[in-house]
Amino acid sequence: MKDIFLSVVVPCYDEMANLRKGVLDKIAHFLTKKSFSYEVIIVDDGSTDGSVEFIEKFIKENSRFRLIKNPHYGKAGAVTTGMLQASGKYRLFTDMDQATPIEEIDKLLPHVKNGADIVIGSRKGQRKGAPFIRLFVSRSSIILRKIVVGLPRISDTQCGFKLFSENAAVDLFGKLIKIKKGFKKVSGPAVTYGSDIELLYLADKIGYKIKEVPVEWLFVESRRVSPVQDSVQGVLDLLTIKKNIVSGIYDV
Repeated sequence: MKDIFLSVVVPCYDEMANLRKGVLDKIAHFLTKKSFSYEVIIVDDGSTDGSVEFIEKFIKENSRFRLIKNPHYGKAGAVTTGMLQASGKYRLFTDMDQATPIEEIDKLLPHVKNGADIVIGSRKGQRKGAPFIRLFVSRSSIILRKIVVGLPRISDTQCGFKLFSENAAVDLFGKLIKIKKGFKKVSGPAVTYGSDIELLYLADKIGYKIKEVPVEWLFVESRRVSPVQDSVQGVLDLLTIKKNIVSGIYDV
């Protein structure tokens, strides 16, 4: 197999609703028109709703797609598995719901080609369709994150559309596993607020060049999102990260 230019990692946990909308077809249709080589790695996070069977059928007809079956470690575990098992010179992780469409990769790639190690999609003020409560929680969390953890130059740490060079991906996700001492089985959706912040904090601490680029984003309703519960968990994650910073856990 020739060298892979771009790996696209898509975490999956009970995603039948999105799969039935044809999100994988949209990703395939876009990438097949590109001149570069690519692979799409779907990392299932212990789905029980038929997602695995749907994906297995899809990849039989799409040879550039492959499936990795994880225990239910949560989104961070799924993304980490995919990024470390990828082969691409550049490695993108993107959400299954495609709230940020795969086409937005065209806005990120020029920056890694020009020397950035990590390029992160940013919604900034462009959160089309999001309810007021989601906007309020999101903007409040940005302010709190900057106060507690830092990263003042980054506006949006949480957009699920991030591109890494091969070296940065292997280094940072490898360090994340070491810090967490591996991933453990969880219950429920387990979309962890803190993992993206940890990655970017580590990247900034090490000295990787991070570029934030505005991307299109459209609010997609999800039964997994609870503004109150997620807000509480977000605060707890920030306090844990702050504790880790003070104790030197990120000095790896």
